[in-house]
Amino acid sequence: MSSVDIATLAAALDQTLLKPTVGFSEAASWMEGSRDAGFAALCVSPFLVPLAAQHLAGTSTAVCSVAAFPLGYALTETKAEEAVHLVELGCTEVDMVMNIAAFLGGEYDYVRDDIEAVVIAVSEESEGTGIVKVILETAYLDESQIARACELAVAGGANFVKTSTGFGPRGATARDCEIMRATVGDEIGVKAAGGIRDLEAALAMIAAGANRIGTSAGIQILAQAAEREL
Repeated sequence: MSSVDIATLAAALDQTLLKPTVGFSEAASWMEGSRDAGFAALCVSPFLVPLAAQHLAGTSTAVCSVAAFPLGYALTETKAEEAVHLVELGCTEVDMVMNIAAFLGGEYDYVRDDIEAVVIAVSEESEGTGIVKVILETAYLDESQIARACELAVAGGANFVKTSTGFGPRGATARDCEIMRATVGDEIGVKAAGGIRDLEAALAMIAAGANRIGTSAGIQILAQAAEREL
């Protein structure tokens, strides 16, 4: 994407608002400023989902939110219930955090089953149309662990694997995306998120294998792409 097709780029971006300090009024302004940009999704805090569903009505942009965010160690039943409620409120995409502690402890069956429970819950509530992205928090993992976590996410039925919450020790790297894409193949999505704030960073992640980018700087990235086209 050296000559950047802006519509294609926008359709790869999950424009994200997960700051713990943003309430209804500021979020509404942000949603209005983002709703017609052609983003894949607006990813918002759970309590903002009904507002996002209202503002995105009539657009092709999905409503996305997060489950067990940002630490991932909620009970499996809690994660599944939260995901169901998000879908009920208007989400079509749920980004869940893998149980990182269980994974690092070698409890791989638990991790797979935890993911599967959320995938099943979202699928049933959405009649098969919902998307689940599994956040691995790659900052805590070495390269072999990133690959293993991807395998468990795929085994659990995830639609995407995702690098980071944006609240961990670091965000996404191109190397993370390379490992994830090599592990999951072409059928599962790879989402890079965390610290992606400009066009060059976004394009680097896409070149490394990501087909979704989570960023709070989507508008700025598209503006940079437009400048490149001039």
